[in-house]
Amino acid sequence: MAQNPSYLDQFDSASESEKFPLVRQWIDSEALPFFKELRERRPILVTPLGTLVARFHDVREVLAQPKVFTNALYVPKQGDGRYLMSHDDDALHTREKSIMQGLLNRDDIPKVRALVTALCNQVLDDAKDNRLEAAYAYCRGVPAGLAQNYFGLTGVSREKLIQWSYWAQYDTFHNQPFDLRSDKDEKRIHDENEKHAAELGKYIAELVAHRLLVTKLGRPFQWLKWLWARIFGSRQLSDDIVGRMLRCSYPGEVDFNLERLGVNAAGLLIGAVETTARAVAQVAQYLMQHPKWFALAKNEARLADPSRFDAIVWEALRFVSPFPYTFRQCAVESIVGRSSGYATAVQPGDYVLCLTQSAMFDAVAFDNPDEFDPNRNWYSYFHFGFGSHECLGRYVGMVMIPEMVRQLFLRGDLEADPIDYKGGPFPERWQVRWSNGT
Repeated sequence: MAQNPSYLDQFDSASESEKFPLVRQWIDSEALPFFKELRERRPILVTPLGTLVARFHDVREVLAQPKVFTNALYVPKQGDGRYLMSHDDDALHTREKSIMQGLLNRDDIPKVRALVTALCNQVLDDAKDNRLEAAYAYCRGVPAGLAQNYFGLTGVSREKLIQWSYWAQYDTFHNQPFDLRSDKDEKRIHDENEKHAAELGKYIAELVAHRLLVTKLGRPFQWLKWLWARIFGSRQLSDDIVGRMLRCSYPGEVDFNLERLGVNAAGLLIGAVETTARAVAQVAQYLMQHPKWFALAKNEARLADPSRFDAIVWEALRFVSPFPYTFRQCAVESIVGRSSGYATAVQPGDYVLCLTQSAMFDAVAFDNPDEFDPNRNWYSYFHFGFGSHECLGRYVGMVMIPEMVRQLFLRGDLEADPIDYKGGPFPERWQVRWSNGT
């Protein structure tokens, strides 16, 4: 029986207009075997719509050069470059990321994990008949609750926080030229983001104004705390990130005024909800589909020390990465893979897709890469990116994602329907059910 032609044979024989749609299809539905063939036969694949980079060291090389391979595609999606994510290795990016990393104190991590545990159990305990549509209420609801209680985005519903985060994520990461959307769909998604970004901006301005009053005056005038609670209800003083931001004073030379504070407060939300929701749902589903690892995970979930359970989650995420690639745009002519036999020139304006999921299956960095092994070296993963744009809140994510999976697995006889994406990039419906036992 004749074998089907390989991916690259199909690619090479396709017309120019068919080449990237084929690549897009394979990334979406057959990523791991497609990436494996790229690593073995053509580690850098030039397509009519961008260059794909498949091997570990080449991916790191690209991501380590933010002035050469830039985040320019983020700029029109994020208030024309107001947020630090769309800045590449400049003073604003260095300054504001450093400030925010200090405020997101790693000493908080045990407190964050305990808060996530409480939020998880609140949602699960409230589920009727131990059944839950988890894509929204759990996978999105818990990180939105963290945004309220730890980030300090108070005085607004979780539903609004989810809505704002959803459209920002959709437009920034899934509404790019290589997503192959129609002009109508591309405009619709961008318009939704613009509309919700305006709502978020208005909310942040009001939040900062309200909380600044009490932060600055509440200490000498304790009666203001009482008045605050009477007027604004849940918008109370607490040790959260917005509160810390408002209690800090920076000299003018640091250039971190109230406007910059508000931009960064909004940025805390954007990266927290949808990335977490997709990671949690996909990891849980993957483990439930593999009985050996599901049984191990359920046993490890009961241990007081969660580190072994966390390692299972990170290894599972390698197989079902929410982001199989990170995209960049070339700013100056460059050579990728210079010391190899496949050195490839990239021109200014070219799109580059760094296949981070492929890199996590490269034998250069992973022994027996096709095997599931929870004892991997954490530093070889790309789950939170790499280089100067590595995720600002990665230490929060490093406890939130596995703890959310862990709390699900502590429920007895856990079952779930397949995730329904409804044709989009995010889990939109995911029915889970469990028994009362553990």
